[in-house]
Amino acid sequence: MSPQPQAAVGAPLSRVDGRLKVTGEARYAAEFDVDGVVHAVIVDASIGRGRITGVDTDAALAHPGVLRVIHHGNAPTLPYRDNPGSNNLPGRRLRVFQDDRVLFHGQPVAVVVATTLEAAQHGASLVKVGYDAERPTTDLAEGEPGRPANYARGDVEAGLRDADVRLDLTYRMARNHHNPMETHATIARWDGNRLTVWDKTQWVPGTQTELSTVFDVPPDSVRVINPFVGGAFGSGLRCWPHTVVAALAARETGRPVKLVLTRKQMYYGTGFRPAYEYRLRLGGDRNGRLVAADHGIDAETSSYETFTEAVMSPGQMLYSTPGVRQAYRTVPLDVNSPIWMRGPGAATGSYVIESAMDELAHELGIDPIELRRRNEPAQDPSDNAPFSTRRLLECYTVGAREFGWDRRKQSPRSTRDGDWLIGMGMAAGVYHTAVAPARTRARLNADGTAVIESATSDMGPGTYTSQTQVAADALGLAVRAVDFRLGDSRYPQTPPHGGSMTMASIGSATLDVCDQLRRQAIELAVGDEESPLHGVSPDDVVVRGGRLHVQGNPTRGETYQRLLTRNDRARLEAEASFSPPRGERRSISAYSAVFTEVAVDATLGLVRVRRMLAVYDAGRIISPKLADSQAIGGMVGGIGAALLEHTVTDHRDGRIANAGLADYLVPVNADVPDLRAIYLEGEDYEADPIGVKGLGEVVIVGVAPAIANAVFNATGRRIRELPITAEALL
Repeated sequence: MSPQPQAAVGAPLSRVDGRLKVTGEARYAAEFDVDGVVHAVIVDASIGRGRITGVDTDAALAHPGVLRVIHHGNAPTLPYRDNPGSNNLPGRRLRVFQDDRVLFHGQPVAVVVATTLEAAQHGASLVKVGYDAERPTTDLAEGEPGRPANYARGDVEAGLRDADVRLDLTYRMARNHHNPMETHATIARWDGNRLTVWDKTQWVPGTQTELSTVFDVPPDSVRVINPFVGGAFGSGLRCWPHTVVAALAARETGRPVKLVLTRKQMYYGTGFRPAYEYRLRLGGDRNGRLVAADHGIDAETSSYETFTEAVMSPGQMLYSTPGVRQAYRTVPLDVNSPIWMRGPGAATGSYVIESAMDELAHELGIDPIELRRRNEPAQDPSDNAPFSTRRLLECYTVGAREFGWDRRKQSPRSTRDGDWLIGMGMAAGVYHTAVAPARTRARLNADGTAVIESATSDMGPGTYTSQTQVAADALGLAVRAVDFRLGDSRYPQTPPHGGSMTMASIGSATLDVCDQLRRQAIELAVGDEESPLHGVSPDDVVVRGGRLHVQGNPTRGETYQRLLTRNDRARLEAEASFSPPRGERRSISAYSAVFTEVAVDATLGLVRVRRMLAVYDAGRIISPKLADSQAIGGMVGGIGAALLEHTVTDHRDGRIANAGLADYLVPVNADVPDLRAIYLEGEDYEADPIGVKGLGEVVIVGVAPAIANAVFNATGRRIRELPITAEALL
C-alpha cells in the first residue's frame, strides 16, 4: 500500500486542548458539577505509629452542616479483594478505617462529610482522636534492611583487587515529592450498585479495577472519568486511599461526595521518590577502562508494602564493565508507601553512576566524555542483547560541539566571573523503552470528521495532541477534523499513563485503528462503480486532506464525505489493539547527554545554573513543540532534585516538617536558565510501529549528576548528597 503523506506528525503544532486550558474550560477532577454534592475532609493521624484508643465525634456532629463522621469504629467492613494489578505493591495495601492501627503520620483515621466545604473543614478540626503512641522509625539509617535483590556478572573482587584505580564512594539522595499543580481530588457518586468517580489519576482502568475489588462490585459497575490532569509526575499511578474514602463516604451518606486533598495531605497521601543511600566501589585501569563495580543500595519503603524501582539498571548496562555486583535492599519504615516519580529508578541510579564516572575521570586526568567513550558497550552488558538503536556517542559529539565543551578547563576552580566560580559538567542518561498492550476504537463520520477513543490520560505531555497528529496522518485528515477522546473507563482499556509508554503503546494502537478505517474507505471506493477510484488497486490509493486519490494523480479521487454519503454510510468504525512485538530480544532504550554550566558564589556557596543543553536519542519525535515542553520540564525537575528538593522528617513522630510549597523548595523562574534540547533525527521501528523510544522520563535522567559534576569543576568540592546546599559548599 502506498505510504500515507505525513503532514501532522513532526510538525510543531500547538496543543489541541490549549484553548480549553487557558480559558478555564478544561475540567479537572474537582471541577465537575455533580448535583447534590457534599464535601468530605479527612482527619489525619497525628502520630507516626501506634493504635487509636478512641474517636470523639460529638462536637463535630453538633456543628451545623456536618452529616457524618466515619472512622474505624463505625465504618462498614470493606471486602478489599486481592488486586495484584492497579499498580498495587507487594504487601498488604492500606485499608481505610478497617482497624485501629496507625502505620504512619498523616494516615486517614476519620472523614467528616458536610453540606459545605467550610463545615467539613471545621468539623474535622473538632474530631478528637486518642492514641496509644509508639516511637516510629522513619530514618533510613535506623531501619532494618530486608533481603536484597541481587545481580552479578564476572569476578568483582578480583577486578577491584587488580584495578589500577579504586574508588569507594557513598552517595545519598533525599526523598522527593511530586508536587503537581493540581492536588489530588475525587468526586464519587453511587447510583444503586453502580459507582461513578471523577478522579485525578494516571491510570483510569487501574482506578476502576481497584475500586471494584475494594467494594466487591463488577468492574463494569465502576466508571472512572478523568479528561484532564493538572500534572502528576507519577503521583497518580495508583489508586490512593482518599479515593476509596470518597467512595465510602458517598455510599454511607447516599450523596455524591467531593474530597480534595490539601497540599499538606499530598505529602502523606500520594507517595514520593524514596530516599536512598548508595555505596559504589569502582575500579578501572590506567587507560580509563572500567574493570569492576560493586553496588550496595538501600532505599526506604513503607512497613506494609514493598516499593521497588529499576534503580539497578543503569549500573548494569550503561557502560561496559566486566565485573558487576549489585545488592538492592528495601528498608521498611513507618512511612506511607513510595511511588514512581519521573525517571523512576534511572534518575537515582544514573546520579550515582554518572557522578562516579566524573570522579574517575578526574582521578585519571581524562576528559569525562572521553572516559565514557572508552567504556561504550557494543551490546547490552546486562544480558548481551543487541541494541536496537543506541546513539549515545552521537549525543556526546553533538552536545560537546553545541555547548562549547572545548572551553571547559579540566582543573577545578580555574574559571571565575567576579565573585562567581564557573564550572561545566556533563552526564549521560538512559531510560528503557516500555510498551504494553493497549486498545483504541475509532469512527470516521460521513461529514469527514473522525473520533478516536482511548481510556488513557494526559497529565501534561500532550497526549491529546500527539495522538491527534498520528490519527490525522493515518486517516489523511486535517488535525482540526480529528477528535481524540480520553480519560473515561468506558473507552478501550490502556496501560498506565507513565513510564514513557503512552506514545509507543496507545500511539501504535491509534495508528492501527486509523489505518483500518482508511483501508475500509479505500476498499469501499475501489469497489463502488460510481467512484472515480473504481477498479484502482487499493495499494495505489492515498488520502490527503480528507480526499482519497490515486498516488501520483491527485485529480482522480473523491472525498470521504462524498463516498460515505453516496453509499448511505453514516460512519465507518473499527477497534484495534497493540501488543508488544515478539521476535529477537533487543535492548531498547532512550538516551541523553546533558551539559550544564554553573556559577557558585565563592563566599556564600550559592549555586546558580547558567545554562543547560541536552541531546536526546529518543527515536521519532511526533511533536517537536511538545517534546521541547517535556525536555524543559525534565531539566527544571532535575535542577530541583540537584539543588532544592528535600523532604524533611521529624523522626520523633514521623511528621514532615516542610509539607508545603512555602518550605519544600522547587525551582521557580529565577532558578531556571537558558535551556535547550536537541533531538537526533531518526526512528526505531524495532521499538514499536511508530518508531518512538519515549521522552517523558529520560529528560530528567542525568540532569542532577551533570549539575553536581559542574559544581565540582567550579569549586573542587565533591558533594555526594542531594540536594547540594550552600551549607555543604561552605
